[in-house]
Amino acid sequence: MNAEAQEFLGIFISESYYFYASVFMLLIHVGFLAYEGGASRTKNVLATMVKNLLTLSSVGLAFFFFGWWVYNAFPLFPVSGGILGPWTNPATNETVTAAMAVVETSYPWSPALAPNTADHLTGVFFFAFALFAMTTASILSGALIERVKIGAYIILSIVLGSFTWVVAAAWGWNPFGWFYTAFGYHDFGCSAVVHGVSGFFALGVLINLGPRIGKYDERGNPRPILPHNLPLTMVGLMLIFVGFYAFLAACVIFLPGYTRETTIYGTPMTLASIGVNTTLALASGIIGAYISSKADPFFTISGGLAGIISVGAGMDLYHPTVVVVLAFFGAFLMPKVALLIEKIGIDDAVGAFGVHGFCGLLGSLAVGVLATGYPQGEGVPLTGFIGQLVPTLVCVIILGFIPGYGTSWLLKKFNLLRVPRDEEIAGLDVADLGVEGYPEYSMNWATSAVNAQQRSEIIAGRLDPQPGMQE
Repeated sequence: MNAEAQEFLGIFISESYYFYASVFMLLIHVGFLAYEGGASRTKNVLATMVKNLLTLSSVGLAFFFFGWWVYNAFPLFPVSGGILGPWTNPATNETVTAAMAVVETSYPWSPALAPNTADHLTGVFFFAFALFAMTTASILSGALIERVKIGAYIILSIVLGSFTWVVAAAWGWNPFGWFYTAFGYHDFGCSAVVHGVSGFFALGVLINLGPRIGKYDERGNPRPILPHNLPLTMVGLMLIFVGFYAFLAACVIFLPGYTRETTIYGTPMTLASIGVNTTLALASGIIGAYISSKADPFFTISGGLAGIISVGAGMDLYHPTVVVVLAFFGAFLMPKVALLIEKIGIDDAVGAFGVHGFCGLLGSLAVGVLATGYPQGEGVPLTGFIGQLVPTLVCVIILGFIPGYGTSWLLKKFNLLRVPRDEEIAGLDVADLGVEGYPEYSMNWATSAVNAQQRSEIIAGRLDPQPGMQE
């Protein structure tokens, strides 16, 4: 094989690796579709699934128009430079020169994103990051099911998936990011950068959105609203697990000319360690949640995700025995956090804050305790507790909770956040889509004399809900 063929082979392997890893990441969204659809009641199953499809399209387009540029333009801002763009002089210094080389490929009008035989990699990295963005936004989706207006959800998902998470990634998951260069921050599997941001963003939205009708009794005690199809929910989470292996594999850097795999921080890494540690975290997390929740099926399978997120930030650094213990600990606490949130009046339909917010926070801080003193790039501080604590708090509070609470507060003030009471009682499938998910069975209406015409009248506010209708 001549030198030219060897060079092409190296490029093609990298291109293929990120392309297929991203394709497998789409299984996360297949999983979300099944997971959230099964977790909803029959009257909301289609609306829940359509909302997931709209996440892919709205966040995918928004990420093309500005999200990809934000990731490349914000790493220096506001600590060591400004926001990089067409107004920036690339000759300012060596760092800006290097950063601008990728910023100029991330504009929507860049030829690097068009069919371009001279650039095999910019497009596949855009593809992978767009999938990361869609995944982050989908975490919000499950928490809000059965009462959020679809327009409000799209706005919230774009803010989260195409801006606030992307800023967190620019600061904490980019080789130029100031979390890394100034604090030595390390978050290989995105415990805080993805999960902490999205979990706390969801918490802020839930405070303004309020609980579903019937979630709490007249004394304020929570009542269970069970998934209409728990087996579908469990299959959905298994698909999410499969996609998660691809998500973590796409976090590994291997480019043409490289002699080893690295993390995004330039530290050594192997795919093998992802295989070992992800499998152990999944297994240990399920056991931890099973014991803690006293065999609750919903929490048990969510424990697998909680385990992976709890070890995600340091998955490339931990010995497997550390992974087993930490994943068990995070998943054991997860159901208790979810029940505490419910007890104080916040209706998180799928426990998204417990799994993503709490375990993301735990996973990021754990690196500062269990892997402190790890050397990274030249001139970069060693990993340490303060180096993890400050960026993690920035992620969960400044980029997570505050934007989630603020954006949903504005939507609520303009009466754009929550569906009307009659539509919520009738179900969003009929109200939003005009069709039921299970028309042959009429599960919600079998015990009442309400027919389709009456349902339409209820939605139009011309008839009060009848006895037997689910609330």
